[in-house]
Amino acid sequence: MKTFSASHKTVFVVDHCPYMAESCRQQVEYDMLTKTRAQGIIPLAPVSKSLWTCAVECSMEYCRILFDIYPFKKLVNYIVSDSEFHFLNTWSQEDQNAQELMSALAAVGPPNPREDPECCSILHGLVAAVESLCKITEYQHEARTTLMDNAEHVTNKGRIICITNAKSDTHVRMLEDCVQETIQEHNKLAAGSDRLMQIQQCELVLIHTYPLGDDTLVSDRPRKEISPVLTSEVHSVRAGRHLAGKLNILVQQHFDLASTTITNIPMKEEQHANTSANYDVELLHHKDAHLEFIRSGELHPPGSASRDSSLKETVTLKWCTPRTNSVELHFCTGAFRISPVDVNSRPSSCLTNFLLNGRSVLLEQPRKSGSKVISHMLSSHGGEIFLHVLSSTRSTLEDPPSISEGCGGRVTDYRITDFGEFMRENRLTPFPEPKQIDAPARAPLERAKDQLERHTRYWPMIISQTTIFNMQAVVPLASLIVKESLTEEDVLTCQKTIYNLVDMERKNDPLPISTVGTRGKGPKRDEQYRIMWNELETLVRAHINSTERHQRVLDCIVACRSKPPEEEERKKRGRKREEKEDKSEKNGKDVEPDKTWQESERLKGVLEREKEELAEAEIIKDSPDSPEPLNKKPRLAIEETPPVEKAKGPVSLLAMWTSRINTANSRKHQEFVGRLNSVNNKAELYQHLKEENGKDTHENGKASR
Repeated sequence: MKTFSASHKTVFVVDHCPYMAESCRQQVEYDMLTKTRAQGIIPLAPVSKSLWTCAVECSMEYCRILFDIYPFKKLVNYIVSDSEFHFLNTWSQEDQNAQELMSALAAVGPPNPREDPECCSILHGLVAAVESLCKITEYQHEARTTLMDNAEHVTNKGRIICITNAKSDTHVRMLEDCVQETIQEHNKLAAGSDRLMQIQQCELVLIHTYPLGDDTLVSDRPRKEISPVLTSEVHSVRAGRHLAGKLNILVQQHFDLASTTITNIPMKEEQHANTSANYDVELLHHKDAHLEFIRSGELHPPGSASRDSSLKETVTLKWCTPRTNSVELHFCTGAFRISPVDVNSRPSSCLTNFLLNGRSVLLEQPRKSGSKVISHMLSSHGGEIFLHVLSSTRSTLEDPPSISEGCGGRVTDYRITDFGEFMRENRLTPFPEPKQIDAPARAPLERAKDQLERHTRYWPMIISQTTIFNMQAVVPLASLIVKESLTEEDVLTCQKTIYNLVDMERKNDPLPISTVGTRGKGPKRDEQYRIMWNELETLVRAHINSTERHQRVLDCIVACRSKPPEEEERKKRGRKREEKEDKSEKNGKDVEPDKTWQESERLKGVLEREKEELAEAEIIKDSPDSPEPLNKKPRLAIEETPPVEKAKGPVSLLAMWTSRINTANSRKHQEFVGRLNSVNNKAELYQHLKEENGKDTHENGKASR
């Protein structure tokens, strides 16, 4: 079967009724010679275009882009509708150029505002558009001749773009019904004719345009199937630049185009010949020129959910001054015709003339670090400009890559061991066909797909791109969070893993951060933990929609990240168990088990240290002459003062800051030797002044500090 897509035939139907002569109310300043104007001359008032002028300019820009990129096999038929329809060209390849259409539009002229509106209707043009779609083009005739007996296998699809000023949504539905009925009638006529073809699919695009400042009477509506043959979509757009932007978006959608912006183009200024400035030029071309970006993950494929619906995404390529001979051949993987978005601008005109004179321009991907990568080249062939895609990855002529190398280049740090474990965990096993009585709720294959989807929601492929999957401490959480449902024990295990990570951050333990491709020692310790927490939160957020317990794990991560470790330690020491009991009694309900466990874990370390210090103090008090324990740390004088945090009530900011400053200052000088050897804050004086029989010469040999 020879398939012709809907892009093979495009019929433009432009309303030429009297109401299209109304001003679009977008003013245009054309008296720009204000500096050279003599005094006393009143400047001319700005002008505004009519709705008809805006519709003609925007539709012709649509056709210009189409003719530039697809000079063959993408045909346009232009129809003007008023009291009757007017064909401005045919499906013949000779009529497919902007000059023919502009000459025909000049002959039609603007709409007559004094004409009777009752005699004019857009329906005349829509009926003529359906009739035009039934006609056979040269390419369809050639395909039918080639297939001979199977001529009916040649498909006939098309698109109708109607620019009008509708009255209401009811009026729009009436236009859709008219097109539907006309298609049915003409398909019956085409079934018995050799010169006509039945329409298998028709896309109707209704564009309601109205002046600036007016309220629209027509609602936007996405593509909707009216019948198996007809689909319709409605766009309500203000005239002027808004209509031009909408048609620029539509031409990209209809013909699979993409946008590339060439930046840093050096151009000499007209006013200052010795100076130059950098300009940008936006080009349209087929989307396959961005195929390498899509494969590498740097660009989302067109139509994906992450891409903006307005299709404003553009790939930026930097002008690269070539240092090689222009006749040198480059290894290209594709060449695509281009069309400037703003063809009349000075930067676009200069770039076009520069390329048509036989020059070539190399384009590189802008990168913040690393060597530059030249990925594209602009060059002209036979008076047409092409965007060449250069091979920036591994060539197919080289040896095949090893298992540790992928499509992105010579990458050697793939998680091969982890991937083997991943395959073992998701191995498929035979399952007996269930009986109708005890059939499970879901088929085993569906459950296997769901499990595979959960395990791959976040799974970095390269070791250097992950931190948490290189840490043994995160293994319990990473293995549990991918489960379809969590138990209370699983939640507690995940929370305990998170608290262990908090403890690691408090101790300033090193993390397995990859420094491949970075200069120096890599990121600092605080930055390493920030990267680790961000990745851990990304992993858990990918599964929070599963159950409520998954959300509790995320809440625990957010709670631990919201407070610095030092502040948490202070608040742990400042709170007392009595305050928590009073708070639970005031709320009239018991503390939840998981919260009680969290609080106990947070205070566990502090309480154990306090118990050890109290026991140690009791031993020293009972036997003051006993030797000091070896593992006892020197107690600073600032610590022996009653801490402010022990008092009831909230701790003031001044007390917290004073405590921190005193602690920091005490570490900046060498501690007094007597205080280091003191027992219960009392140091023994004259320790070596003893008699020969071992008795002290001073009975009161101990004095307070």
